[in-house]
Amino acid sequence: MTSELAKTFDPAAIEAKWYRHWEETGAFRPERPDATPFTIVNPPPNVTGSLHIGHALDNTLQDIMIRYERLRGKDALWVVGTDHAGIATQMVVERQLEAQQDKRTNYTREQFVEKVWEWKAESGGTITGQLRRLGCSMDWSREQFTMDPHFTRAVVKVFVDLHRQGLIYRDKRLVNWDPRLKTAISDLEVETREVKGGFWHFRYPLADGVTLDNGQDYIEVATTRPETMLADMAVAVHPDDERYTSVVGKDILQPITGRRFEVVADEHADPELGSGAVKITPGHDFNDFEVGKRAGIKPADMLNMLDAEAHVIQTADGLVPEEFIGMERFEARSLVVQRMKEQGFLIPHVDKDGAEHDAEPRTIQTPFGDRGGVVIEPWLTDQWYVDAATLAQPPMQAVRDGRIEIVPKSWEKTFFNWMENIQPWCVSRQLWWGHRIPAWYDADGKAYVAETEEEAYALYRHSREGGNPAAAELDPRLRGDDEGVEGGNALTRDPDVLDTWFSSALWPFATLGWPEDGEPSPLEGRGLGEGNAASASAAPASKGSPPSPALPPEGERESLLAKHYPNDLLISGFDILFFWDARMAMQGMHFMGEVPWRRLYLHGLVRAADGQKMSKSKGNVVDPLGLIDKYGADALRFFMAAMESQGRDVKMDESRVEGYRNFATKLWNATRFCQANGIGASTSIAAPPATSAVNKWIIGEVVETLAQLDKALADLRFDAAANTIYQFTWATFCDWYLELIKGQVDEETKAVAGWALDQILVMLHPFMPFITEELWHAQGTRDYDLILARWPAPQAAVDADAKAEVDWLIEFVEKVRSMRAELNVPPAVMLTSAVDSLDDALRYRISNNLSSIQRLARVAHVQFDVGNVFSVGDAPQSLNVFGAIVLNKSPSAQVVVSTATYVFPLEGVIDIAAEKQRLAKARDASAKERDSLAKRLDNPAFVEKAKPEAVDKARADHAHHAAEVERLEAALARLG
Repeated sequence: MTSELAKTFDPAAIEAKWYRHWEETGAFRPERPDATPFTIVNPPPNVTGSLHIGHALDNTLQDIMIRYERLRGKDALWVVGTDHAGIATQMVVERQLEAQQDKRTNYTREQFVEKVWEWKAESGGTITGQLRRLGCSMDWSREQFTMDPHFTRAVVKVFVDLHRQGLIYRDKRLVNWDPRLKTAISDLEVETREVKGGFWHFRYPLADGVTLDNGQDYIEVATTRPETMLADMAVAVHPDDERYTSVVGKDILQPITGRRFEVVADEHADPELGSGAVKITPGHDFNDFEVGKRAGIKPADMLNMLDAEAHVIQTADGLVPEEFIGMERFEARSLVVQRMKEQGFLIPHVDKDGAEHDAEPRTIQTPFGDRGGVVIEPWLTDQWYVDAATLAQPPMQAVRDGRIEIVPKSWEKTFFNWMENIQPWCVSRQLWWGHRIPAWYDADGKAYVAETEEEAYALYRHSREGGNPAAAELDPRLRGDDEGVEGGNALTRDPDVLDTWFSSALWPFATLGWPEDGEPSPLEGRGLGEGNAASASAAPASKGSPPSPALPPEGERESLLAKHYPNDLLISGFDILFFWDARMAMQGMHFMGEVPWRRLYLHGLVRAADGQKMSKSKGNVVDPLGLIDKYGADALRFFMAAMESQGRDVKMDESRVEGYRNFATKLWNATRFCQANGIGASTSIAAPPATSAVNKWIIGEVVETLAQLDKALADLRFDAAANTIYQFTWATFCDWYLELIKGQVDEETKAVAGWALDQILVMLHPFMPFITEELWHAQGTRDYDLILARWPAPQAAVDADAKAEVDWLIEFVEKVRSMRAELNVPPAVMLTSAVDSLDDALRYRISNNLSSIQRLARVAHVQFDVGNVFSVGDAPQSLNVFGAIVLNKSPSAQVVVSTATYVFPLEGVIDIAAEKQRLAKARDASAKERDSLAKRLDNPAFVEKAKPEAVDKARADHAHHAAEVERLEAALARLG
């Protein structure tokens, strides 16, 4: 029994109701133990985060696929959870403390971590609530958090196993150092900004009276960071640069510090850039670090001139003048320039007017920490590294042999380029919040890596007794009894935590219960056993950590990982291809022996309407929740799908979102029409029997639409899928089918129309879940919710004759309507027509559809005539209507439909002269605009110098006016 719909569609009234119902009834993961699995894991958003427009795109695409596969009957699992976001979360809590005139260092590590857990319990669920507002049908019953106890155990096990295999090690290398946060950060957390700066040129004197071939006793070097001079260790020149061949291997006597170092030959120096010589500071520049290593300088011997807060400290050789010690780095920059200038070693920059300046002005691409907001410092420090180059090999092979399909395929080249040149992955962070690194150090600084402190002491004891720690790690007999080892306090825990990308790399399998619920890993049984691997940073469930929500019921444990790994699909932005996607592939293949997902879909970014990247500083950020409030979640979701075209960036266009809200309203009103005409819910999955052409036609249109939609989703062409269901719903069903059946709704039509509307609701549901569920139930009593319905299976074919007949009718009506609009024929006027055809099939079509022709095209009748060609002199008195119009050149309009020409007498219908004048005036105006725009576009200065959006608009306007001229000339031609 149908329930009458409100006159107006109000998204807010239905969204919360249906989402709550779905979640409470377990609809997001129905019990389907024997069904084919389909698995997606969401990129876990930061627990500190709130929904941004990129999340809206990413999660909409995932939800489309999970709802689609659920409707197809699969055991569809969408794993959901949040990332503990080490830096971001610690900053949030520290800011709270600062607001209370408090700070982190007033607490012990354990006390501070406790406060973070308290914050998570109170405020850490913001984004999960917002994902619900978007309609994401995730399996919330298994919501994950990367600091959950089971996940922490997995993280610790992976670290220890990789260390035992020699794939994790401690090394001294340069890192991106944030002096404000006092931690290493990843490349993803570095943003480049343009900063006004300078390019200083200095003389570095050659030592011992050595000169260049031209007699010059110094080498000119240039730098944008003069302060790093305090830790210089070489000057590099290109090995083929003849200007410096004679001084390679000779010493420089550096100003200010008096440090002696060599001129080295290295291809890093560009002979075409400046003087061709560059100063080398291996402890404070990534390129210089590599040059230093090639020159034979060991990382342990590289000079460090800054502390963790980027203040100058004394270098190991003690040559930094005392006046610099303790200075902030940019203050030290100014003093270095001042001292070099005073000593005559500064080469001034002469501008075009002949004026001298200390430096050449430059706009410099400068790295900033996206969280700390200060300039990042390359800093030489001891950190933990993963041998990413080794782990990268299996994923590359998997992409090559097709086990991992990257969509769009164009991203493969980028993937291989990065993976083939991958650098060691720094995984340690100097924070308190996160997974504590499972390493303990003895008094000599030797590290013992183990899953628990007890195991670390076993390794320590074995090492002291003269054993081989590496062998001890493989000896399960060494677990346990470590009492009395120097009171249990001989070892000190590593204070660092792991990079959050390290833990999230385990997302596809650790979220399914690994290692407890999976097959033994390659190392299982050879290590020291499992033990309690809970991190010191993990808190009990009562402090905000869920009580192991992530572990499936006992009976499901063994099968969950086996059934849902590998995942079927990963959808992510291309911007995290290397930081998350590639690392999941590395860890998944290493620990599971299988790819983490079979397909990787990389979508673009959502940009502002003008194509610029959204940022708070530009003020062009769009709030998806505001759009949901204004237009509804369904409209925003459909916009995201319709605009997503295989990896291209999406330009935000609020008018399009509004348009899709209108689309939802159109469907709402179409359903109200059905209700008013007694059309209710279908009782059949298969198409009902049909005899009329229009009913056969709509069934065939469903069949064709379904095939196109299935293909588009199989190819992950979200734009094509959205456009397919949009066109069928709006144009085919609402604009034509419902119009064609008006006044002719018999029992057959009720059954077919109700069935066709049901097919729309099912096919549209993945894109617009809320309105479709509401309309599904409004149409009648159902045995199940739409979210759990069956994907369409019409069990019907396209009726070619019916399709041809209705397509002809639609073409006829459209062309007549177009003609009427062009010539200003009043809507109330019924036209007559004549057609020069003797085709019996056409005669049948017209007579069979005359009522629709009269109602939709406002054509009273169509006269069939003999169509003979007469000369004026031979024309008989009984000349047919068609011939009379043609021969007498009476005012008329002609419309061609298929191969037949229809003539419409216009004498007395419109003012022919006035209409010609109106059309000619409009044509001339458009022609003038067309020609003006063509002239502008032919001007190279405009095309090359104008903003791209201005050029695009000019081209679009030119195309519009050119088309208008053609349309108006055709209309004039109709009038003769």
